[in-house]
Parts: sequence; C-alpha cells; structure tokens
Amino acid sequence: MSDSVRIGSGAGFAGDRIQPAVDLVRDSTLDDLVLECLAERTIALAQQRRRADPSTGYDGRAAQWFRALLPVALDRGTRIVSNLGAANPLGAGRLAIDIAGEMGLSCKVAVLTGDEVLDALDLDRPCLEDGRPLNARGPVISANAYLGADAITPALATGADVVLTGRVADPSLFLAPLADRLGWDLSDPASAAHGTLVGHLLECGTQLTGGYFADPGRKDVPELASLGYPWADVSATGEAVLGKLPGTGGLLDRHTVREQLLYEIGDPGAYLTPDVVLDLYGVTLTETARDRVRVAGAVGRTRPDQLKVSVGYQAGHRAEAGISYAGPGCVDRARLAGDVVRERLGTLGKELRIDVVGSLSEGAQGEVAHCWLRVAGLVRSRDQAEMICHEVESLYTNGPAGGGGVRTHVIEVIGIVSTLVDRDALNPTATLLEVS
Repeated sequence: MSDSVRIGSGAGFAGDRIQPAVDLVRDSTLDDLVLECLAERTIALAQQRRRADPSTGYDGRAAQWFRALLPVALDRGTRIVSNLGAANPLGAGRLAIDIAGEMGLSCKVAVLTGDEVLDALDLDRPCLEDGRPLNARGPVISANAYLGADAITPALATGADVVLTGRVADPSLFLAPLADRLGWDLSDPASAAHGTLVGHLLECGTQLTGGYFADPGRKDVPELASLGYPWADVSATGEAVLGKLPGTGGLLDRHTVREQLLYEIGDPGAYLTPDVVLDLYGVTLTETARDRVRVAGAVGRTRPDQLKVSVGYQAGHRAEAGISYAGPGCVDRARLAGDVVRERLGTLGKELRIDVVGSLSEGAQGEVAHCWLRVAGLVRSRDQAEMICHEVESLYTNGPAGGGGVRTHVIEVIGIVSTLVDRDALNPTATLLEVS
C-alpha cells in the first residue's frame, strides 16, 4: 500500500480536450488518470446507438482517447480509469485491446458491466422528479444504475492497465483507485468521504482550473486557451493537495475550488453518492502556493441502501430552423416571417418557440444590421419536425423580402427521469481482456 497517491483528471465530459490529458500524463508522475466522459443523456443516447448497431454504444471518441493516451500512459506506468464504456463497456474494452495490439503495446484492460437494469425495472413505478410512472412520457429505452467504488475495485484488483466502466457515479471513478492504492476500507464512511470529496472536485476536469469559471472583468482567468487538467496528491489520512502542471493556462485557487465544491450537489450537508452521504460543511480550503490548494474536513455518513437509476425515454423530435434578414427593416421582416410560420403551422404553432436575434453593425448607433429568425419546436413525430423546417425554408420565396441562409436540423430527443433500485438487485461483473 502507498502512503500517498497522485491522481489526475483527464476529461470532464464526452467532448473534452485530449491533448492536455496527454500532457498531464507525460509531464507529471500520476498513479492514475481518470476520464469522466458520461452524463445522464449521454448514456441514453449511447443505448440508442447500440440498439441500432450492437457493436457500438461506447464513447464515440474512445479510439481517439486510446490512441493518444495508451502509449504515454503505459510507458509512464499510469493506470487509466474511465466510463468511456457508456452503454457497451465490453465493446470499448475490445477496442482498447485492438488499438494496443496495432500499436505493439502490451496491455491489460478490465471491463466493469452490470449497471443496466432495464429488464428488471418496473416501468409503472413513480419517478423521483414528479411521481408519474417512468413510462408515462414515452417509450423507455434505457435504465442504468449508478454503481459505486465497491463495484470498480474488483476490476482494479486484476492488475489492469486500463479499467473501463459504464454508468458509475462520477466521484466513484476517483474513490475506487484511491482506496485500491491507499488500502482504504470502503465501508468506512470517513475514508469514503475523503475520496469522494477529491473525486467531486476533480470529476469536471478543467472546471477546477478556470474553465466554466471565467467571467471577464469579474473572474479573470489567464491563458484560457491552454487550460491544464488538475491533479490531487492524496495521503493515506485523506488530506489532499490540488494542483496543475506548471506552464499550463488557467488558475487553481480557493475561488475555483469553492465553485466546483458546490457544483451539482443539492444539499451540502447530505450529498448522496453510492459510497457515502457526504457532508461538505466542514471542508476547508487553504492555498499553499500558486495553483496549489489543500482540501480537508469532509465528513461522511453510511451510504444509502438504494442506488439511483437514470432512465432514458423517447421524448419526441426537435426541429431547429432559421433564416437571416439584413439591412434596413430587417427586424420587422424577421418578425413578420415568424408570424407567417406560426400561422401556417396552425395547431402545431403552440409547440413552437420563435425568436429574433439581432446584431449591430460595427460603429452603428443602435442600428441592427443583421438578424436571425430562429424557430424551434419539440414534437412527437419526425414528420411534424420536418414540417417545421419546411415552412421556414419556404420563406425564401413565400415570405418577406430579403430572406436567406436557411439552416434546418432535426434530431430525436431522449428525455431523462430517475428512480431508485435496491443495491442487492445488481450483480456487477469484472472481465479481464489482454492483448493476445
């Protein structure tokens, strides 16, 4: 067991930047790098892709992440832990193995499955949001439970270089490797609280180092274009020091840490996770040097008996369409165009949102030089959504003068509601894959 562990964050969402994660692994001495790439709608959309093609369903950029990180992480001895597996962790694991083989790398990949609970879920049960049945809004397509660190640790115990999961709680991705290396007992609320605090602070990546924090003139962040990902040195006693690589952009101070500390937690005295009920009221933040903050004081209570389940359902189709108008009177013409679209769509008009967005010409005294009519609607069928787009496009010759630059887009919308499931109803399984 170690006395101290350095754990880094290399992603805070599915579309995050890859190169700073490579830099962090290459230029630091990380024991573990965590890529947190999964949100509530992300996994429902991944389930939707997998239904259309069973070979897919993992993160769409997984290959890019593996090609960029595997060579440097394996060379540096840094273990990668990630929920890139999304709706198909085994598929992501096989992809990692294939890429490692192509690159001539020796690699072990452990895959965690068992978070899917759709087949075992009573869809007539009430959701947490408003008490209506889970299936009241549309056909349910996915149900994934938030597994905790205890489900991840068997995968870590295999000695894998890469551990891939589906839906697990974000802080658990960090707590599990910390407990694995520091010898923490996950049934101990104090240890679970320390690791969950670190995980919560690191899980959103560069939000801790100035991303999503910057507000010019109020909260200035230097070199925002070259933000560096954060890491934490965590001791066996649970104290942690947060930092970032020297020479990277952004900043890490009490203000950035405090914002992330309070991000998406609900009750600061009872932040519910699969591993612990976390009390943040006693947490202290101390700046020890430039871009260094010591965090301590998390308190934990016994973990909940039930796990949260994210349930995805087909919520309809969203149409977004727009047309631009320019020159004198452009705002009035755009507003007239919006009135025309609403009238032509008849009863469907009540489902629409119609906005006119304008911009001033450079140096003008309040004169709008260009504006954009935006029409959006959430409807039940694709045909209705395409009807909205068609009516906006028809404004070319059937609307006010000077319209142009029409753009239209239709997507299927996946909605999310939540419920709870008993912890013992799940059977998480770790599978080890190796380059042959």
